[in-house]
Amino acid sequence: MSASPGGRQIATCTFTAATETSDSLWYCAPAQPCRAACLNPDDTMSQFSTALLLKTKTVTIRDVVCNGECRHKSDEECAHKTSLVYPYRGVFMRHVGRTDTVAEANQVLFFNAAQSYRISHPITGGDACIDLSIDESMLEELAPKEQVQPGPAFSFRRQRRRIDPRAQALVALLRHGLRRNVAETLEAETLALTLVRRSLGERTSHAAGASAGRQKLVDRAKLVLSSDLARRWTLAEIASEVGVSPVYLTQVFQQVEATPLYRYQLRLRLARALDLLGQYDDLTSLGLDLGFSSHSHFSASFKQAFGQTPAEFQRSAQLRRRA
Repeated sequence: MSASPGGRQIATCTFTAATETSDSLWYCAPAQPCRAACLNPDDTMSQFSTALLLKTKTVTIRDVVCNGECRHKSDEECAHKTSLVYPYRGVFMRHVGRTDTVAEANQVLFFNAAQSYRISHPITGGDACIDLSIDESMLEELAPKEQVQPGPAFSFRRQRRRIDPRAQALVALLRHGLRRNVAETLEAETLALTLVRRSLGERTSHAAGASAGRQKLVDRAKLVLSSDLARRWTLAEIASEVGVSPVYLTQVFQQVEATPLYRYQLRLRLARALDLLGQYDDLTSLGLDLGFSSHSHFSASFKQAFGQTPAEFQRSAQLRRRA
């Protein structure tokens, strides 16, 4: 996962079998066809791994990382437990029946228990996600009824929801805090439940509603943006890549995602900044690497989204590297 901050970090070969140790969990292989499609089937274990960050009676949190070497659509797979998956780096596609979902840092994906799906990787690189699961009784308590499928087993109606900046910050706080062993168990459990509640809130998240054709158009635009986060795309360039006029692209994107295209790109860049704050001492360099015009531009955009400057977030999450 050593690509540049703005470059494409993607891919998620999903998992079936697993072996768990005391504090980490490694998925031994993705689905068989995805494994067979990879250039070196014997290296499947090296392509992705999962670290178990927290496991209590309330919540289980895992950090799943894939290097993206396997680009082909996988065979059908099936989640053994309902979970909420938060991509924080890179892109992958999930296919459930005829529904395709672009998984990137502005979204939470719902993996329903016993629901078949396929995974593909449209962009080279690698991806990383936080996989969060809580007991179904708590999900039933937290999820609005209109978001849940009727039936004996708990299941979400939709495949994904767009989350807000505060939810993205919670994902980062959980991951950084648990990875660095600075988050207490009670604190992490509370943050996790707050994250789930915020991800499902009608005022703090958004469920896209559009025809299949319009959704595919928007998905293509998302992939273009994700292919190079640092690039200062023009509207004409994105529209050309997607194959529509600039006017039509802006109209459809706003209608489907309920946010302008430029703001969506900004949110992707800022989510990447949340991921990288623990690796940079020079925040000016981080901002420039992500396509911001200056440190002040980066800092102001970050504070507007998350309520703190990058330096303040580093301190609050204890991400400052010691000399």
